[in-house]
Order: sequence, then C-alpha cells, then structure tokens
Amino acid sequence: MAASTLEMALGYEHARIRELAEPAHHPAAAHPERRHQTDWFYAIAAQHLAAAEDVLLPRVRELPDGAAMVVRYVGNAKELERSLRFLKGRQYGDSRFLHLHHEDLWQHIDRLLTEHEAMEASCSRQLCEHLDDSRVNALTEDLLEAEEVAPTRAHPSSPHTGRVGRIAHRMWRMADSAWDSAEGRVVPIKYHAHPKRDSALSHYLYGTPMPREEEPH
Repeated sequence: MAASTLEMALGYEHARIRELAEPAHHPAAAHPERRHQTDWFYAIAAQHLAAAEDVLLPRVRELPDGAAMVVRYVGNAKELERSLRFLKGRQYGDSRFLHLHHEDLWQHIDRLLTEHEAMEASCSRQLCEHLDDSRVNALTEDLLEAEEVAPTRAHPSSPHTGRVGRIAHRMWRMADSAWDSAEGRVVPIKYHAHPKRDSALSHYLYGTPMPREEEPH
C-alpha cells in the first residue's frame, strides 16, 4: 500500500530535522562561527513541533485512543523543547547550562527525537485509516503551511494544545521573529519551505508533473 501524503510529509520532515541535527552534534558546533548550525536545527524542530500541535493533534484527539495519544505526544514535545533550550543555552555560554555535558545532552535529544518520530508515524497511520484521501491531503497542506508561520524557538512552559495553545504559538511567533531580527539569528526559511514548494513531495501533493532533467550532451 502506497504511503499517504501525510506519511510522506512527516517522513520528509523527520529526515530533514535529523540532517540539520548532524552538524550540530559536533562539539565544535559551539564555536561562534558554527553556532548557526544549532540555530537551524533548533528553529526547524521548534516549528515542526508547534505546527503538529496546532494541526495534527486536534484530529488525533478524535481517534479511539486519541486523548491518551495527545497526552503522550505533548509530554514528549515539552521534554524535547526543554532539551533544545538547554542545548542552545549551553552553546551560547549561559551559565545555567554549562554544567551539562554535550554528549549526554545530545543522547537525550536523540532519544526524544526517536520517540517523537515513532509517535507521529503511529498518529499519521491511524489518521489515514479514519480519513479519506482528500482530507488527508488537506491536513498535510495545513501542516506544511503552519510550519512556515510557527515559533522559531521552544517554549516548553507555554500552552501547547487547544485554542489557547494556537494563540500562544501565534504570539510567540511574533516575539521570536523580533528577537531573531534583533540578534541577527538566521532561520533557514527557504530550506524549511522546500518540502511544500520544490520537492518531489510537492508534486505528489498537487499532482503536477515532475520537471525533466536535461538530456546529457
């Protein structure tokens, strides 16, 4: 059975977050000239979590075991967001986090990412069993669009779900954008928009033909 657009999109997002995480794993990522690598991973991971909470979790809550699934998801998300803040604080020299060991912190983050990916895979599979293709496609587009306007920083103590959570995410996005601009922090917007606009996934979503590669001369 072919994967749905939602499963493809989430698989793509998970792979890209892992790709951004790879250079940030290196101890040298704390050097000023390489801190942007951690910033990119941190921003994209934070946006993905917030968008999934706004778009996916309301549909997940409608599943037979939906309430329990949402509780588990939010618990993982909060812990992952806390770890992302610890990582950023440590790399930028925040005295509150300097006692944390780089390898131990990344081991914890990697474990949480693995749990997160497994939960989203399970949620997407069950959603696809309960929704028809058109609703799954619409949900996928809503998710990808929500990621582009989601907060670029983690806010583990803020509301995560429901109407209050969505309002909090919108408010944090404005605040995060202001701080990103003030700090000269680069967030890879083009990189993040790629799954929806430029990739094979976008052609699958919209049914448009793939561009042909030029014939070799």
